Amino acid sequence: MATKLTLRIDEKIINKAKKAAKIKGVSLSKLVSDYFQSVALHQKKEIVETPVLSEIAGILSSKADSKTLVKEYRKHIEEKYL
Repeated sequence: MATKLTLRIDEKIINKAKKAAKIKGVSLSKLVSDYFQSVALHQKKEIVETPVLSEIAGILSSKADSKTLVKEYRKHIEEKYL
């Protein structure tokens, strides 16, 4: 069940996030939802392959296996947002 959530975020960040979501072809809500899902599952030491992650994995070298790609993406997200 989807529930409305109100956040207070700097307007510049919101505008940049909207542009990033538009480039990826998803809504800002979907982008935020995927991120929250990734963070929540990280607490359980799991990660879900979101559409954005799948898109990124599709353009990377095919020599890397999916577990390595997930680890690298998790590390990237942690460094970027934590």
